[in-house]
Amino acid sequence: MDKQMWYREECYQIQGAVFDVYREMGCGFLEAVYQECLGKELLKRKIPFVAQQELKLFYKGEALRQTYIPDFICHDSIIVEIKALSTITRTHKAQVLNYLKATEMRLGLLVNFGCYPKATVERIVL
Repeated sequence: MDKQMWYREECYQIQGAVFDVYREMGCGFLEAVYQECLGKELLKRKIPFVAQQELKLFYKGEALRQTYIPDFICHDSIIVEIKALSTITRTHKAQVLNYLKATEMRLGLLVNFGCYPKATVERIVL
């Protein structure tokens, strides 16, 4: 299957929730505000998710004390990371890639509520 097609319907659902949050809240809030709003919207839409689930990291098979905590894992298969920045950088994209590597998931959505006139959602595929 084409990488761009993975979880197509699930992504549309998540994007719909993201854009509704942006329409209601607009630009300029902190990430924590958008995270809380998106959690409420995902729940309202009955999109299955876990918020801020701690991910274990390993080095050569040995567990590390350090962990990753993505904003959301939706549908047990899609990492959703929220930002509220004027510009997304390669570092932010690398963060999502690292989450994907840690979970062995294939798809991440990097959501930026800091853009005007609309939120952006970037698909990141491992």
